[in-house]
Amino acid sequence: MHELRCPYLAKARSTPDFLIVFSTLAILSIGILMVYSASAIISFHKYQDYFYFVKRQLLFAGLGIVAMFFVMNIDYWVWRKWAKVGLIICFALLVIVLIPGVGILRNGSRSWLGIGAFSIQPSEFIKICMIIFLAKFLSENQKKIVLLMKGLLPPLAIVFLAFGLIMLQPDLGTGTVMVGASLVMIYIAGARMLHLSGLAMIGVAGFAALVIAAPYRMKRIVSFLDPWQDPLGAGYQIIQSLYAIGPGGLMGLGLGMSRQKFYYLPEPQTDFIFAILAEELGFLGGAMVLLLFALLLWRGMRVAITAPDLYGSLLAAGIVGMIAIQVVINIGVVTGMFPVTGITLPLLSYGGSSLTLMLVAIGVLLNISRYAR
Repeated sequence: MHELRCPYLAKARSTPDFLIVFSTLAILSIGILMVYSASAIISFHKYQDYFYFVKRQLLFAGLGIVAMFFVMNIDYWVWRKWAKVGLIICFALLVIVLIPGVGILRNGSRSWLGIGAFSIQPSEFIKICMIIFLAKFLSENQKKIVLLMKGLLPPLAIVFLAFGLIMLQPDLGTGTVMVGASLVMIYIAGARMLHLSGLAMIGVAGFAALVIAAPYRMKRIVSFLDPWQDPLGAGYQIIQSLYAIGPGGLMGLGLGMSRQKFYYLPEPQTDFIFAILAEELGFLGGAMVLLLFALLLWRGMRVAITAPDLYGSLLAAGIVGMIAIQVVINIGVVTGMFPVTGITLPLLSYGGSSLTLMLVAIGVLLNISRYAR
């Protein structure tokens, strides 16, 4: 019997997974509170407005929540139809953003497109579009995935083409998350460990070459191993992050009482927001946030396992993998376990397109949960 074209023909939609909704909104609420606490001083000195960053965060969070509940009610098979078109558009945006005078240069990376205060980050879009495309491709070619040339290399070639364009910006963090989520999906689809291990060795060699080719990346690696070798340069962020986490203790210094946000820890509302949270809310506050992420990821994995078809399982697994990789890397960087990568903490860090698209992705996950077996 041929597979039904749409899962809802076989099963009526039920209510979405409540715990995914709860954990998402809880993390988002804590994030808004912490964005205000971490950025108020910087906002006032830079824009004469204590609420500059938090107002923008509220705007994008509001748009994202509306989008999440809207997407939650759209059958996830719709995205399968537009997978190729979406990926082509994202590739075009990745090329356009590299054009001098078109792409906006920030902190040494040409990663944004936009006019004035409004801008988007194409690399954030391709993370979602790549997951949708791979879910479609792998579900249609699952029997071939055990073959190296005909099954495994074609999707990997597309993934690493996108990674190459992202690295030209350069944006190693976003590229790493996209590749990681893609590899999770390819492994779940049935790729052989022997093939993946061999390609991983080649990937490690290529990663080492990228690090050696860019002096600032090498400095980040060295600072990660021993930040005190360059405490005012490459090791500065990690040291200041640890200075924030350490005094937090069990209960924290109290909400709004962080010292490191007074221009010691750069951009505390973005990549290192967890350090400010740990300083103000202590071990208990940090543990609560990690438990909420664990709840979100657990329920997401359950959706992937109980999805009614392979496409839905791979799509859910890709979204969960993307969130999990970002959380692990961000927390690892903040606590000094990984080199600085520039990866934000999902739903917590300040961000525009990244926050909105993360909520859209969770909306897709919620829709799949409505058809769970």
